[in-house]
Amino acid sequence: MFKPCVVIPVYNHEHAIGAVVEAVLATGLPCILVDDGSTTACAQALDRLAAASPRQIALVPHAHNLGKGEAVLTGIRHAAGAGYTHALQIDADGQHCAADIPRFIEHAAASPACLIVGYPQYDESVPAIRLYGRYLTHVWVWINTLSLQIRDSMCGFRVYPVGPVLALANRHKLGARMDFDTEVLVRLCWDGIGIVNVGTRVGYPADGVSHFRMWRDNVLISRMHATLFFGMLMRAPKLLARKWSKA
Repeated sequence: MFKPCVVIPVYNHEHAIGAVVEAVLATGLPCILVDDGSTTACAQALDRLAAASPRQIALVPHAHNLGKGEAVLTGIRHAAGAGYTHALQIDADGQHCAADIPRFIEHAAASPACLIVGYPQYDESVPAIRLYGRYLTHVWVWINTLSLQIRDSMCGFRVYPVGPVLALANRHKLGARMDFDTEVLVRLCWDGIGIVNVGTRVGYPADGVSHFRMWRDNVLISRMHATLFFGMLMRAPKLLARKWSKA
């Protein structure tokens, strides 16, 4: 069975979320909005969206801001409870090209056991410092997986097979904030889940709101890479054996 939905973690993107949801609903897919403790203005915008399309939109609120990672997991758990097999994650700020959703879903239908992971094709709006930071993370991910399977681990446009993600989350506490997107991919790669990389256009961001906190999130990401590195050392024989078996 292949039954996909869309999960959107939302934190104070009241100016962009309407257009994102409209584009998602145009694909015919059901949508799970996770309100990650937003302000009143954003919460009211989400309430209006859910009330306007109750058959297509499920709104799941957090009482307090828990972080993007926790919001994504809340959405995936809700998806599992509603009988969905796959969850397409897209960001709420409008930076992702929602017109690519059908293409991502087609890849997921063709390879339902795999992760479908977007890699950005940026326009001129991307800050240069972000590109350099992303490249450093790419290098760490290649080291920590002993492979080049994951082309970009930071793009929040992807399709998860619900079962493997929840199995991982049940046995390991994943990063709750901006460290989530990278950590969940590396750990699922360790578990042997296949990766399908799909190029997609990305802008930065549509509503001018970024929740990346330079010091806090860089510390979390650095700590995550260090933890994953030692985890890789423990798994290196298995990872290398898997790599050689595919050669």
